[in-house]
Amino acid sequence: MMGHRQVEQAALFYAFSLEKHIPADHLLRSVDRFVDLEQVRRDLAPFYSKIGRPSIDPELMIRMLLIGYCFGIRSERRLCDEVHLNLAYRWFCRLGLDGAVPDHSTFSKNRHGRFRESDLFRRVFESVLRRCIEERLVGGEGFAVDASLIKADANRQNGIEGDKGLPPEAAGRAIDEYLAVLDDAAFGAATEVTPKFVSPSDPAARWTGAHGGQAFFAYSTNYLIDVENAIIVDVEATTAIRQAEVLAAKRMIERSLERFDLYPTRLLGDSGYGSAEMLGWLVYEHGIEPHVTVFDKSARTDGTFSREDFTYDHASDVYTCPGGKLLTTTGTLVNDGATMLYRASKHDCMGCALKARCCPKEPVRKVSRSIYEGARDMAREIARSWEGRTSRRLRKKIEMLFAHLKRILKLDRLRLRGPNGARDEFTLAATAQNLRKMAKLISMPIARPA
Repeated sequence: MMGHRQVEQAALFYAFSLEKHIPADHLLRSVDRFVDLEQVRRDLAPFYSKIGRPSIDPELMIRMLLIGYCFGIRSERRLCDEVHLNLAYRWFCRLGLDGAVPDHSTFSKNRHGRFRESDLFRRVFESVLRRCIEERLVGGEGFAVDASLIKADANRQNGIEGDKGLPPEAAGRAIDEYLAVLDDAAFGAATEVTPKFVSPSDPAARWTGAHGGQAFFAYSTNYLIDVENAIIVDVEATTAIRQAEVLAAKRMIERSLERFDLYPTRLLGDSGYGSAEMLGWLVYEHGIEPHVTVFDKSARTDGTFSREDFTYDHASDVYTCPGGKLLTTTGTLVNDGATMLYRASKHDCMGCALKARCCPKEPVRKVSRSIYEGARDMAREIARSWEGRTSRRLRKKIEMLFAHLKRILKLDRLRLRGPNGARDEFTLAATAQNLRKMAKLISMPIARPA
């Protein structure tokens, strides 16, 4: 039998509980347990006037932003619409059934103003990380570091040649932020090389063809994670070049030590962090085991002996060549001030039967050795060990986080221009990832109120 026709009838009273309507296993219900924004109003107080009309609650805006990043809602206009319509979002934002959602223009104005200048997102991120530490999700022994390119909000077709520089009439917030970080080693001072193209709308974004396809303007998001549960310990925005990413790794390690007393025993990383200077910094200055692929270009492809064919004696500070002769050094630093040259005697080389395979075009053979070579040798030994092979597998955890960032959180292109905008986006995304991770790892049942 056909059912009765459903006709809406307005009721005088409704008994509806938003709290009971949200399922116990909903992601936002799990996330809400770890969001503590009590400090937000106090931190933002200096950015509000003492008089005038009351503003939108800043905690509401932060909660809306967390929803946007947790569920990959990239449009601010759409986010406001979704919070208005979705009951779970209303519950998370403490709006109830009839609470007003701020207009998208008001939302954007606050985000580009008070939030951008207050460093509030960094504090929210650190409060979430602190909760991860309290829940014992951070072991603090093994860290991994890596960087990923994120496209900037800059049209590649509008780029101008780097040699010409910015036009005199260029102006805007992104321009001001670019000028403010010209001396920052993570941005303008990272390299003296002039980029091929510069974006007039976001000059801090770096022109790069690192992906092998069409070049584009980009920033780098740098993650430092604890490998035990892949919790993001720190995040840093830099220009998209390797020198800046190495500097970001140092900053993040030092910041985690200073603010959270997290002192890792080992650091996992690819060859981008395997320079002699970086390995020396890890081993000699911080006592961290470098589970890092050594960046080494000493191998030769012309058939002559490479540096690894020469044996180094630590006690005597000499190299022994394949022919059994000694190479000594005067101790003078050359090139970059961090390299010593070891030379064989002319008498030994001229009468050597292996000269054609050693130094056919030079009278004597020279071998260079970095002052950080001890740290490089340590990294090589670790790479050959069982621990090194395990570290290479664990290193994939950070790559999975970047895949999660781009595919689930939809952060494959920046929305906010300028270095401060990049920092905000990366910090909020890392906060959302940690919250989602906590929600999954700590899945205790939540009792509904009677």
